[in-house]
Amino acid sequence: MPISLNTRSRIKSLTLCADAEQASVYAAHKIADIIKDRQNAGKQAVLGLATGITPISIYKELVRLHKNESLSFQNVITFNLDEYYPICPNNDQSYTYFMHNYLFGQIDIAPQNIHIPHTDCSLEEVDDYCKDYEAKIRSYGGLDLQLLGIGRNGHIGFNEPGSRFDSITRLVELHELTRRDAETSFGSLDNVPRQAISVGIDTICQAKKILLVALGARKSEIIHKALNTSISEDLPASFLQNFPQVEYVLDSDAAALIEK
Repeated sequence: MPISLNTRSRIKSLTLCADAEQASVYAAHKIADIIKDRQNAGKQAVLGLATGITPISIYKELVRLHKNESLSFQNVITFNLDEYYPICPNNDQSYTYFMHNYLFGQIDIAPQNIHIPHTDCSLEEVDDYCKDYEAKIRSYGGLDLQLLGIGRNGHIGFNEPGSRFDSITRLVELHELTRRDAETSFGSLDNVPRQAISVGIDTICQAKKILLVALGARKSEIIHKALNTSISEDLPASFLQNFPQVEYVLDSDAAALIEK
């Protein structure tokens, strides 16, 4: 069973799981609980969703809950954190493709309730597009839950080192480590986009509940830093230390250094 504990006064909620599967199932059920709570209250559930390797098993469990346990997504509004700029939605490396492949194509969510940054706008139009995306999130009263992973450089979303705490949805330059981590997927570093649209740190931190999920030994060092170093723009995930609604969900490998 997952173990919840407090390691430091600033870290309000830390859930340790035996392995990646247990952590993923735990996170999925946290999301499902919010969906069902809002359904029971006759309200929409507004979810901020993430991409990458970490959430794949989370989405797999949500799909299972939909197919086998009648979890409905008809009341769900989603906003994805980010998308490469520029990239075509049907490119198999786009986050639009990812989300439809792993989640949206297998559940009963209404297409008009899905929001993923589209990057077909010109550079002259992108600022207005980002403002509109931000305004849509706020029009629903903000996010009920934000799902996050963490990059090896401490980014959340594509809020790379140097991102300001008061940042909102905007066009960003991707850190070299972020691009190198995507190199295999894109075939070469030259094919990896240099920019992305990302929801900002201020918008993330206004979510009513934040789940940061980290899996595997390759995330242990950055998790240790995110939980224990001083809050700094150099490590964007460190901003989360200030917020009591953040729950860190870690498997044993990702948690290996937290007591050291």
